[in-house]
Amino acid sequence: MCSQKDKPKIWSVDELLEQNLVIPSYQRPYKWTEKNITELILDIQKSIEDGKKYSNFKYRVGTVILYRGSDTEPCEVVDGQQRLLSFLLLKLYLKPDFTCELLSTKFSDKVTKQNLHDNAQYIREWFSSVDDATKEAFNGALGDTLEVVVLTVNELSEAFQLFDSQNTRGRELDPHDLLKAYHLREIHDKDDMERAVQKWESKEPKAIHGLFNNYLFPLWNWSKRRKSSSFTAAEIDLYKGIEESSDYTYAKRANKAKPYFQIVEPIISGRDFFDMVEHYMQMLHNIKQELIENPDFAAIKALLIKWGPKVEQVNTPAELDVACRSWSPGMNYARNLFFCALLCYYDRFHNFDLMAVKKLFTWAMMLRVDMHTLSDKSIDLYAIGEEKAYTNTKPVISLITTARRHTEISAMTLDLKRTDNKARAEKWQQLYNALRQLNGYKQDDTGA
Repeated sequence: MCSQKDKPKIWSVDELLEQNLVIPSYQRPYKWTEKNITELILDIQKSIEDGKKYSNFKYRVGTVILYRGSDTEPCEVVDGQQRLLSFLLLKLYLKPDFTCELLSTKFSDKVTKQNLHDNAQYIREWFSSVDDATKEAFNGALGDTLEVVVLTVNELSEAFQLFDSQNTRGRELDPHDLLKAYHLREIHDKDDMERAVQKWESKEPKAIHGLFNNYLFPLWNWSKRRKSSSFTAAEIDLYKGIEESSDYTYAKRANKAKPYFQIVEPIISGRDFFDMVEHYMQMLHNIKQELIENPDFAAIKALLIKWGPKVEQVNTPAELDVACRSWSPGMNYARNLFFCALLCYYDRFHNFDLMAVKKLFTWAMMLRVDMHTLSDKSIDLYAIGEEKAYTNTKPVISLITTARRHTEISAMTLDLKRTDNKARAEKWQQLYNALRQLNGYKQDDTGA
């Protein structure tokens, strides 16, 4: 049986398959294709040939990381799922009466089920042209020549840390994947867990990563006037939430507030996390749709896409995202700052007050006007109002999260005055002029 945390073990593929293993629901879909299966078969074929040349030859086929919470629980496969399931398909073809605990796994993901079916069919086709001796050699290799390094730990977080350090060929788990695993373990109802997994897997990983890295995490920091950074595994404690049973006063408040969320407030761990991700992805979608459809925001929409690629139409949030991608990284930073501010504002007040939206857009875009070169560091300092070199030095995100009424934002005073009414770089003069016009200045108005 797979043991509690111990030194790394070396097992044959057969020994590994015979363990009490389970593919946890937080795992990504099984995505190996015929190409991967072909490479695996050719690797095994080479190991068989080398085994004929050298005595006691062994061929190391990778590392598997397992997590086991207690002696009564099966081991969860944290890393190595793709190769493990592929070996299982191969074993089942070579020895149809083979049985193991993994066979009891019920996969709900359509991609996983389709790839398992297709790869099993491909294995049958590949071996249809070889003799029985070759099949026996492959089966023998699984039981002797092919070896796996197995690491078993009893802390899930440690398992993921090992994954990060061991997984040099594949993509490491992102922070949001770690959070997914953590919060799934906090859900005790099987149906709730399955719904959470389905909801999560229906979204693009890139979109989830962007939600945390570009919006939620920076807004959390900026609201407290702290500098932000990229969202990494080191910061996941921020989104682990609090137990529903906690006696902390703030935990009771968060529990009572369900299903309502605030970017700067804690959540209840478990199902609440998945609902929160769904909530803010939908909110971003709705905000962008409002900017597209509301004629009051036509001027803002036009400026958002002016320095992006020429597109035929912008009718959906996805089309807006494409139209907003500028040749200027600095403009992209400024646009994202605006969307951050608008998300924060709408999250708190749930309205699209025209004056407030104009103020937030002007505040974000004036940074582009102020700077010759605009970096993410500039965005960070500007968002918390720390740098005095800018035309406006207001910690706007913090002001939003502490405002009692939305009118505190719509009535916010912004400075549009620059020396000789000139942008820092000539290429942004048109933007500066448009911002002045948006805020009611005449062409010859000094803005004083």
